Amino acid sequence: MKKIDKYILKKFLGTFVFVVVILITIICVIDYTEKYDDFIKNEVPPPLITRYYLTFIPFMISLLTPITVFIATTFVTAKMAANTEVIAILASGVSFRRMMVPYLIGASMIALASFYLNSYVIPDANKFRIGFEIDYVRKPFYFSERNIHIKVSPTDYIYMDRYNNHRDIGYKVTLERIENGVLKEKLHANRIMWDSALNKWSLMNWERRILDSESERMLKGKQIDTALYLSPSDFDSKERMWETLTLGELNDHIELQLSRGAEDVLIYKIEKYIRFMTPFTVIILMFIGVIVSAKKTRRGTGFQIALGFLIAFIFIIFFILARAIAEANTMNPVFAVWIPNIIFSAVGLIMYHTVPR
Repeated sequence: MKKIDKYILKKFLGTFVFVVVILITIICVIDYTEKYDDFIKNEVPPPLITRYYLTFIPFMISLLTPITVFIATTFVTAKMAANTEVIAILASGVSFRRMMVPYLIGASMIALASFYLNSYVIPDANKFRIGFEIDYVRKPFYFSERNIHIKVSPTDYIYMDRYNNHRDIGYKVTLERIENGVLKEKLHANRIMWDSALNKWSLMNWERRILDSESERMLKGKQIDTALYLSPSDFDSKERMWETLTLGELNDHIELQLSRGAEDVLIYKIEKYIRFMTPFTVIILMFIGVIVSAKKTRRGTGFQIALGFLIAFIFIIFFILARAIAEANTMNPVFAVWIPNIIFSAVGLIMYHTVPR
């Protein structure tokens, strides 16, 4: 790396850290102010509050990374342009593309770090953060779904009329075993209860019907224990659960939900696609940021920075719309998630022809 590369890279990464610290400080102060009454009402111990913000901060940094990279790029390049540093660099024979190399190195470092943290570190931290919010900030969760159907193995299916997640009891339960499209067994029970000591389910007042090609048997009883590929956690709050899964856990959960024929598997797929899409977003926004702010204008640095904020705001709107389209499943979710990157890549290439040479 040449001196100019080190100079730009140092300013870029330093400004990125500065922007992150300022934004996170403001966000944490606002968040604490909003949640202060809940902390007091629920008598949350200060160590728990401290731990909560130690997990909240990395989450917010990850969420804001593409935008903070864009803001840092715009600010650094606009200042260089205002001080005629960009003109001096280009006049020395360095091409505009070559000048972007240190930006690319810095953005790539941030993108790779962001991908690793989003995939393996922050999801573990989110387990505590989201659990804390459910316990101390939001109202208690009640499982309210009715007519629950779950595939618990390749051949076994369970049906419940309703489930009480505070008592871990299901009502009006039916278990069916179907092999090669033929019903082999059917078990009815008034209730199914979770035995935390044995880690098994207990069926109360059950009636079992066993079918074969020549006969049918009926069995009855007051209580029977059974092991199912099902646990009370399957009925816990699924609010933002996708944020708590590492990449490996996310892949496993997607496979499990697909095997059960669950309807909410799409949201987990979208989360996976977004994790792979975000690093490219960082690179694209860095590219646009350099283009927007590299040209010295009479309107000054403030105008270029304000324009950068406007473009960042437009990107956020596009991202929200793209995620909504993906969740609505009105088009291929992979394509829907990538819409902002595709559009802004095209915009960046068009704008590239306006930069000084």
